[in-house]
Amino acid sequence: MNTTQKLHEIGQSLWLDNITRGLLASGTLQRYIQDRSITGLTSNPTIFDHAIKNSDDYDDAIGKKAKEGKLGEALFFDLALEDLRQAADLFLPIHDKTDGVDGWVSLEVSPLLARDTAGTLAAARTLHSRAERPNLFIKIPGTSEGLPAIEEAIFAGVPVNVTLLFSADQYVAAAEAYMRGIERRIAAGMNPDIGSVASLFVSRWDVAVADRTPESLHNQLGIAIAWEAYTKYRALLDSPRWQRVLNAGGRAQRLLWASTGTKDPRASDILYVKALALPFTVNTMPEATLNALANHEEFGEAPSVDTVKILAEFAAAGIHADAVAAQLLDEGVASFAKSWSDLLDCIASKSEALTTA
Repeated sequence: MNTTQKLHEIGQSLWLDNITRGLLASGTLQRYIQDRSITGLTSNPTIFDHAIKNSDDYDDAIGKKAKEGKLGEALFFDLALEDLRQAADLFLPIHDKTDGVDGWVSLEVSPLLARDTAGTLAAARTLHSRAERPNLFIKIPGTSEGLPAIEEAIFAGVPVNVTLLFSADQYVAAAEAYMRGIERRIAAGMNPDIGSVASLFVSRWDVAVADRTPESLHNQLGIAIAWEAYTKYRALLDSPRWQRVLNAGGRAQRLLWASTGTKDPRASDILYVKALALPFTVNTMPEATLNALANHEEFGEAPSVDTVKILAEFAAAGIHADAVAAQLLDEGVASFAKSWSDLLDCIASKSEALTTA
């Protein structure tokens, strides 16, 4: 058994945090499914920005759509949906085999809507309808404005990947928004079986505090925060409220580990993978981490982490998790908005060049 398959034996789904037209056309994504045990994938504005900017794989499509009058956001979502429909079809046998637990792909609403509840909900419903795939999540950020959009999207039957979560409290708020949407469906006599994951970003914690972290605590904050969220996740799954939802035919929203590529060159290239190999979770990882994992020896379920002790040590060093979590959320929203702007600039530049060539 290879190490990528070992994660599935532990009970964790392994997804790829990347999509490009080249991955699809070359058959690489299909090989990852067969040889690397990949059972889903995620995308975000930064991934698409790099994919379109750093290759000519999209040039023919951009030129054709631009000549048809498609511009900006409309052109981008055409491209993204084309890619994600292909990917969703590759994962559909897994989705069917697992009865909708696994085999998902994700598409994000415009990051410029992160503080716009109504705009986010409208975009989520439109993109879900256009995708025409049962295994496509719409990504909505877990901002204060995103939470009511998540609840309403779930109530409307739109599967949601809650993105940009950084703390246990932010995760719980997202889980409760999901649960409210499902409970409303149950009360209305509607099918409560709507899929969702909640994506907690891990490595960005350690990057954010690296320059003020004592040597003895390096690369421990992200893992401690993730374990704190996992503890609350398991408590929610065992709660009477969630059990009532399950009894009515709903399904649990799974916790997903995002940003799991190691950023510190001195640390193990699978640092976060090993520390977060936990049942009934998802790990979505970049290609470099996926391939590094495949070359490692097998390992088992992650050992428990004393989050109270570690977070107390960080607090004693002047690093307070609540403040960092708020900072990371604001930075995440700004970072994705910048990637979005860069992406649309790239598409505009290529559109102009290709239509005048």
